[in-house]
Amino acid sequence: MFRNYIKIAWRNILRYKTNSVLNILGLTIGLVSVILIALYIQNELAYDTQFDQAAQVYRVNMKGKMGDNTFYAGYTPPPAGQALVDQFPEIESATRIYQPDNTKLAYTNATHTKVFNESEILAVDPNFLEVLSYPLQKGDATTCLQEPNSIVITPQIAKKYFGDADPMGKTLAYGDSGKPLQVTGVFEDLTSYPASVKFDILMPVANFNEVTYFNWSWVWLNMATYVKLTSQASANPATLANLESRFPEMLKVQAAPAFERIGQPFEEFIEKGNYWELHLQALSDIHLYSQGITSSITEQHNVKSLYILGIIAFFIIILACVNFMNLSTVQAVKRSKEIGIRKVLGSQRKQLVKQFMTEVFCYTFCATLLAFITVLLILPMFNGLTGKELDIQAFFNRNLILLILAVVVLTTLLAGMYPAFFLTSFNPIRALKGKVGKTTQSSFIRNGLVVFQFSIAITLIICTLVVFSQLRYAQQKDLGFDKDHVLVINNAETLGNSLASFKKELTALTGVEAASSSSGMLTRGNFGDFYTPKPTADEPHIATDISLSSYLVDDKFIPTLDLEIVDGRGFDKQFKDSLSVILNETAAAQIGWENPIGKQIRYPGGNMEYYTVVGILKDFNLESLHTPIEPFALFAEESKSYDTRTSFISLKISGEHTKKVIGQVQDLWESYLESTPFEYSFLDEDLAYAYQEDQRLASLFTGFSILAIFVACLGLFGLIAFTAQQRTKEIGVRKVLGASVSSIVKLLAINFLKLVLLALILAVPVAWLAMDSWLQDFAYRIDIPIWAFVAAGALALAIALITVSFQAIKAAIANPVKSLRTE
Repeated sequence: MFRNYIKIAWRNILRYKTNSVLNILGLTIGLVSVILIALYIQNELAYDTQFDQAAQVYRVNMKGKMGDNTFYAGYTPPPAGQALVDQFPEIESATRIYQPDNTKLAYTNATHTKVFNESEILAVDPNFLEVLSYPLQKGDATTCLQEPNSIVITPQIAKKYFGDADPMGKTLAYGDSGKPLQVTGVFEDLTSYPASVKFDILMPVANFNEVTYFNWSWVWLNMATYVKLTSQASANPATLANLESRFPEMLKVQAAPAFERIGQPFEEFIEKGNYWELHLQALSDIHLYSQGITSSITEQHNVKSLYILGIIAFFIIILACVNFMNLSTVQAVKRSKEIGIRKVLGSQRKQLVKQFMTEVFCYTFCATLLAFITVLLILPMFNGLTGKELDIQAFFNRNLILLILAVVVLTTLLAGMYPAFFLTSFNPIRALKGKVGKTTQSSFIRNGLVVFQFSIAITLIICTLVVFSQLRYAQQKDLGFDKDHVLVINNAETLGNSLASFKKELTALTGVEAASSSSGMLTRGNFGDFYTPKPTADEPHIATDISLSSYLVDDKFIPTLDLEIVDGRGFDKQFKDSLSVILNETAAAQIGWENPIGKQIRYPGGNMEYYTVVGILKDFNLESLHTPIEPFALFAEESKSYDTRTSFISLKISGEHTKKVIGQVQDLWESYLESTPFEYSFLDEDLAYAYQEDQRLASLFTGFSILAIFVACLGLFGLIAFTAQQRTKEIGVRKVLGASVSSIVKLLAINFLKLVLLALILAVPVAWLAMDSWLQDFAYRIDIPIWAFVAAGALALAIALITVSFQAIKAAIANPVKSLRTE
């Protein structure tokens, strides 16, 4: 019997070619969307789960408050990890990560020297690969980082320096000093490895003196610390909670000497309402559940994006099923006599249901095969869109296969149940007369399906427009500085004492309008520490502590970036500014000074000198609009307020002959530093990179919105075809009585446009709530624009009108004689 069902199903698929193509196309689009989004979500959920004993590993985060400033970061002081191991038996081991600045590596053999600046370097403790078990191709995880002169690299780095030769035992020269490092390990290819900590090179942290120097400090927050708990402790939430509850007592003892050293007794610090806390975060939660936790070491996404994509996938497959239902009802008139004859000849309803469900299965089977082929073809493009490295191996995942099988089964049921029961419910006498599908109930269901489809499509259109509006706002908003035509040169610290003469020669180049050096750069991180404002007799109740981010800059930094001084002055060579500081408006406001010029702040973590405020900067954004403006300061380079390993040169260049200017700058660089590669970027590109994840989300929204609209139009196409068939005789009579083509098109189209308007009304509140939630992740955001709703409605109406008009015009221009012969 089933074999017979299959034969009949294939005959009907081939007989009704147009309808079959539309059905299979709609289902294919839905399944392609589900598979692609499932692959993406599967990859995101896999982050950090593949490590040995991953469930026992936690990141130690620090949450703090000093005065009006609060922070939550994936960083700890250097001694935190060892202190936790020593104090708590539940913690087996700890390992630390330090992110150094761009570092030069060189390899020299008998014939040539290769030199590169490497940015993806991490400095780690010797037991790092025992806690986070990244797979090694060569070397021993327990010993490869034991010696200070060791280095472990990825295959890509090995290829870059050594070609096809075996890298093990080879020596790389590190930094300007040329310290020799021996390759003691090579990783497996980590390009697509789902881990939140990504790198190309690992080095022992013992090579970095700043870490050793700050081993006493509980306020220098530049280390990421991971701890491995016992299996019993990690498996019991109550034990974890109890463990964290004992951290404050440990901090009181361990951190007190460090706070005393910077002139801030720890108990007094806490009594002022401040706090200094350690928290544990499960390794598997870091990638997707770190909103509000600052870290430049880990790759952190927002789980909200996965929810959005999952909902989109669900709705698109539902749209495809609804589209199938609508198109199936179009066949009702054509197949009504077939059904009537089958019933008259004794076919039972359950047999007819099985027949139609078999047909749906055949459609779904064809669509599934086409979907897999399509996914394989467009996967490279999808990878480019999402920044992933998904490949065919991603399909061979048990959970993914089960999900796809479940989707196929559910699709068959959802798409087939209504048509099967609808088509088999016909009265055989009415079916033989062709009088089917004209009930109010069936009309209500079909119209409801169209409203549902377009509600989803319009919601996606609105969301897409809002996302792009926010991104455009971020790119066009006045950030408080001029980001255009600013060339940023990396690794300026390698110039050493030649920095001043290099900048002087830069300004002499044609096309260079200004040149400045600074220890930090916008979007590149900054130095942060705590400062103590000096109280005065007229303002004794100002803030006692403030956290400041800062750069060390020369006197040209402010004019080069076109920063605005709202009070006082900038740095100037005619003044001795080694003990001067420039604050931004937020810092001055948080301290509480009414007239900040001439007031002083002290740096307990440095030389204990007082710095006099000489200027107030208008607030500007250091990072993307995801983060709020924070208290910020500029110190003069000659102040040497703190040690820094980085230096950048910012060039304001004319917009003309940019390539020529870059070539001149590179030639000058190479005349100073022949062995150090020239690296640069443009400030506006650096800022755009900060919105890369948002841009990818917008692109995904756009792509899937187009698919949703297309599938919705297929359903509308089917319904207008069905209506035209139902009203064939009426259209013929109207034409004979003199009705114009335009009046008939209007007659057929008006009801469908009403359905689209109803869909718009339903979509508006859903889209508003979804986008209001998404915009909460931005510290500076747009108000959801009314025009997005108007534009989405207009676009949906236009698309629906085009779709409806095609079938309506076809029906209106048909020969009325043939129309009147249809019954």
